[in-house]
Amino acid sequence: MSPADYDVVIIGSGPAGYTAAIYASRANLKTLVIAGITSGGQLMLTREVENYPGFSEGILGPDLMENMRMQAERMGAEIMYEDATRVDFSKYPPKVYVEDREFTAKAVIVATGASPRWLGLESEKRLLGRGVSSCATCDGPLFKNAPTAVVVGGGDTAMEYALFLANLVGRVVVVHRRDRLRASKVMADRALSNPKIEFLWNSVVVDILGDSRVEGVKVRNLIQNVERTIECQAVFVAIGHEPNTQIFRGQLKLDEAGYIVVDNRLRTSAPGVFAAGDVHDHRYRQAITAAGFGCMAAMEAVWFIESGEAEYTAETTPQYLKT
Repeated sequence: MSPADYDVVIIGSGPAGYTAAIYASRANLKTLVIAGITSGGQLMLTREVENYPGFSEGILGPDLMENMRMQAERMGAEIMYEDATRVDFSKYPPKVYVEDREFTAKAVIVATGASPRWLGLESEKRLLGRGVSSCATCDGPLFKNAPTAVVVGGGDTAMEYALFLANLVGRVVVVHRRDRLRASKVMADRALSNPKIEFLWNSVVVDILGDSRVEGVKVRNLIQNVERTIECQAVFVAIGHEPNTQIFRGQLKLDEAGYIVVDNRLRTSAPGVFAAGDVHDHRYRQAITAAGFGCMAAMEAVWFIESGEAEYTAETTPQYLKT
């Protein structure tokens, strides 16, 4: 076996990726972070983060990620601001490619995250972080005591957001393009029975109003083809997430939604390859949980390398990850 270029290669640069880099580098492992052309993850689109421990007055999302990046570099991590274009995990050691450049590693940590689905409106992009958000549990408290918040979607996440916001704002308006919810019965029943939550059925948001901050939404009824305006201070888009796993298809076991399947040690179906953060976690999706998973993945990578498991074959992969 030829020697690896790095002890650890980390793909991704959100809280999971940078935390993994801090821990791996601090363990004196030669670490490369392939951060991507647009590095920093979803927090780069978040204005104020109030729920990350250690910042009593809150911190801007980009500032938090810059702090993590500088800490990873101070620990010795090398950071490459390019996109990983393909991988080869078919045999050990795993290989990661940036265009035609090949990097081998004793362990790889996949921390590419997930991307929220958006409505595709120009106003949505313009007001992102100014009242438009894809995470009510992250940003909802910023609008405490606001008269109205709008939630777009009809699944469990949308109902979770609506119920969460109902404890913070005067009323919540749920805009759903169908005439019934896709959410589980228990979540749907809770939302439907909450007097502070209103529903606009068979409707879509066609525009978000406001210059420097959200002031309302324009909604079209798909049956009557009639538009109406709802004054609101925040819009939470909850129409799903897409895990950033395109280059791992055929290389790692993915679930039906495209998330990487891991065991309780964050091992994937490929020996020496671990996953951390929203790329496998479709439940919590918080910066702090992503950072925690990054810590866990890095510690597992350290133990993998130090224990000699790096010399093993695919036979060491947990059986249930293969099926």
